[in-house]
Amino acid sequence: MPFPHLRESDVVWSTMLWKTIDLNELFNQFIYYPIENPDPSGKKSLAYLFWDAVASGEIPVFEDDELTIPIDNLQFVARYTKPDTILLEIGYDDDDNELYQTIIRPHEFDGAEIYQYSIREAWFIGRQDTRMDSRRLAIAPLKQSYHKFANTEEEIYLGRLPLFWVPMQNPAVRRLLARYTAYTNDNNLVGQPSWDWIFLHQRYNAFITRESNIYSRAINHYLTGEDAIEQSDLIEDKLYDIENDIWDY
Repeated sequence: MPFPHLRESDVVWSTMLWKTIDLNELFNQFIYYPIENPDPSGKKSLAYLFWDAVASGEIPVFEDDELTIPIDNLQFVARYTKPDTILLEIGYDDDDNELYQTIIRPHEFDGAEIYQYSIREAWFIGRQDTRMDSRRLAIAPLKQSYHKFANTEEEIYLGRLPLFWVPMQNPAVRRLLARYTAYTNDNNLVGQPSWDWIFLHQRYNAFITRESNIYSRAINHYLTGEDAIEQSDLIEDKLYDIENDIWDY
């Protein structure tokens, strides 16, 4: 179903939040599974759902969370799945020179490597209904990334970086999410919700990593460890306080 139209002039307060969905959490594990693509029942994990749609050109993707730099789907898939060339030592010749064999190793997308998602949300209060609401704007699968130095075996870990950003408000994306169901309940196969329903009702656990600010910086840019966790909780509490204060006289 389409979202109700909201005029910009009717928004009296708004903020942007960036959150991380960690699939290691038990509550979020339904997003990670099934690992097969697809499983015998025809279901797909969220990672494979996005990847297959990107590979087929069904949905657009972007390089940034502001959704301003589009990605060419075919070029991205071709670059990501480009085979690796490996030199394998196979022995020595009669003069004790090392012998090598060139092996072409295919590089396919593996949804099991996606353990986190980054999601950008808009939170706002409308003048007409005077209640707090939110919209999921963009989501990105995060993958462990490394930088390999040329002509060496050395590499450095860059962290979990976005593969691409998916525009959640795009009609093609919403149709895709509404077409597939999430496997959320082992005890009842009837009435499994669609992925669109999951995101519409925020049926996942996520922690805040950034709130819109004049410095355009994330929490981990100025806090670490328990202090960063506490700051994330403070931002979430602030949202509830703002919503409750609307009805305080």
